[in-house]
Amino acid sequence: MEARFYWVEMADVPQWLISTPEPASGGTFEEPWMFADGRVLPDPGPIRAEISHPGEKRTFVFSVIEKAPIVSEAVANVFRTFTPDDVQLFPVSIEGEAEPYFVVNATRVVDCIDEAKCREVQHYPVGEFPEFEGEYRWIYGLRIDPAKTGGAQVLRPRKFKTAFLVSEEVKAALEQVGNLGVSFERVTGPQEPWPPPLAH
Repeated sequence: MEARFYWVEMADVPQWLISTPEPASGGTFEEPWMFADGRVLPDPGPIRAEISHPGEKRTFVFSVIEKAPIVSEAVANVFRTFTPDDVQLFPVSIEGEAEPYFVVNATRVVDCIDEAKCREVQHYPVGEFPEFEGEYRWIYGLRIDPAKTGGAQVLRPRKFKTAFLVSEEVKAALEQVGNLGVSFERVTGPQEPWPPPLAH
């Protein structure tokens, strides 16, 4: 049976909102999006994040602007156990919180998108955004070829690094921790009916 993968996204549940991580010494990072860029990063040193909107604390959230994955110690331990070669974990102090949190930096970028099986792909207009040339603007019904994931348990797809993908094994372990502020959309196997059937 082929491996299953899931796109981890912010869930529509009550939750606190956390700002983009910044250097604890003040100011901002030169590349504030770097924690969602899919590359190995040098140690950024002490970092902090503010609560941009109070709400229910969750064990796994994304920062509101740059979509940096921010997790509790229990969720960080899932990544340490299952995906030590696929992520970096950077401690981040959250305003007013004594317990430890971590930014999860997925370092594996894999060319695995199966465009023919995606529901809809959108490209950037030619010449309009040269810095994004060749990348996808958005994908609905994302599908990847799990045979091309190269053993990664956590990854970002090449040309669409906005998607943070995890294996079914990692998904199950995260769900065991619980109290997540994220949802899981399957990105392998056949498409779901679209639009979804109306509930009766």
